[in-house]
Amino acid sequence: MKKKTVLVVGGGGREHAICWKLAQSPGAGRIYCAPGNAGISALATCLPVPATDLEGQVKAAREVGADLVVVGPDDPLALGLVDRLTEAGFRAFGPTAAAAQIEASKSFAKDLMRRYGIPTAGYRVFTSLDETRAHLEGHFSTGDGPAVIKADGLALGKGVTIARSFEEAWEAAEGMLSGRLFGAAGQRVVIEEFITGPEVSILAFCDGKTALPMVPAQDHKPVGDGDTGPNTGGMGTVSPVGICPPEMQQRILETAIQPAVEAMASEGRPFSGVLFTGLMLTPQGPKVLEFNARFGDPETQSVLRRLNSDLLEIFEASIDGDLSRVRLEWSDQAAACVVMASGGYPGSYPKGLPIDGTGEAEELDGVVVFHAGTARDPAGRLVTAGGRVVGVTATGPDLRAALDQAYRGVERIRFEGAHYRRDIGHKSL
Repeated sequence: MKKKTVLVVGGGGREHAICWKLAQSPGAGRIYCAPGNAGISALATCLPVPATDLEGQVKAAREVGADLVVVGPDDPLALGLVDRLTEAGFRAFGPTAAAAQIEASKSFAKDLMRRYGIPTAGYRVFTSLDETRAHLEGHFSTGDGPAVIKADGLALGKGVTIARSFEEAWEAAEGMLSGRLFGAAGQRVVIEEFITGPEVSILAFCDGKTALPMVPAQDHKPVGDGDTGPNTGGMGTVSPVGICPPEMQQRILETAIQPAVEAMASEGRPFSGVLFTGLMLTPQGPKVLEFNARFGDPETQSVLRRLNSDLLEIFEASIDGDLSRVRLEWSDQAAACVVMASGGYPGSYPKGLPIDGTGEAEELDGVVVFHAGTARDPAGRLVTAGGRVVGVTATGPDLRAALDQAYRGVERIRFEGAHYRRDIGHKSL
């Protein structure tokens, strides 16, 4: 059997985890990653092509003779990279631009859920500053509790504010609508009712009609312990999630994930790739907080540590529209990921700071360090190059053991200003 040449688009922790898992596939030959990072370069040949350079990515696929292209991040998906690759004759894993709207526009996703009866929080969409201000004044004058303000477009996981006062809500909404906070991504806002309950994420492989859910994971979005501070792209994940046993997973598949896949097909936007469903388990049942059109980051780092099946075969079956031939197999082990971030993240942060100890961490049993914001300086030293620097993952017979081992790994890694949450997984424990 001819081994497949694979190009993975992206350069974060998610893409490192994808490359790591693909490298275990008997069918995988040469693996390339564009642009990749310092950690990925140990598994794949990295190409200096930005993920959003669509022409550059198509050219790279042509030059390396890619048999399969896997598009990791949200931006190139929303820009139509899968469409461009398909038109150029490549097999590409990921949704088209039309299907990626389920993530690229929160108002599109909310309207879709309303039309097809998928449970979600009540909401309204605004583009006018005056109408938004009037709505928020009315909301807070009646004592209806917090309001959730969301930028409509892609904002690196930071476009959500839970506002507990009119002043806080207006500051967020005005900053979005004026374009000051997120540019064009925030010039339409979704204001949702505030719902309560624990959160869970379920990713699913999709082929346009079928959804195969992965094991649940739980992310930790706020930067600080106890869910304090501003939202980030995610500070750590665990899997399994005790509050989401098999019967709850089945309920979510039947009420949210499969209906979303069928809704997208009905809308003429069949969804193929990974559909990420972020949910809150409310007293009224599970409600969808968001859909993403790709592997979550850092959920992928925990979930793929537990996947026993061949990831390359799954990607191929998804592209073929034939996931019915796939049976996902999962490890009984628990997995945990703890993100180590640059000083200042999720605000501004320095780059180019030396990193020590990643090799020491990986000497520990069950520990794999997935690189996110790393690079090599001219002298070849490993240095910081992003807000989230590494995701230290570990597996163990139970969640406590996996977390303890992940934190042992964290203790061995050093760079100036490093910070991380010390309570990852406590809610699940």
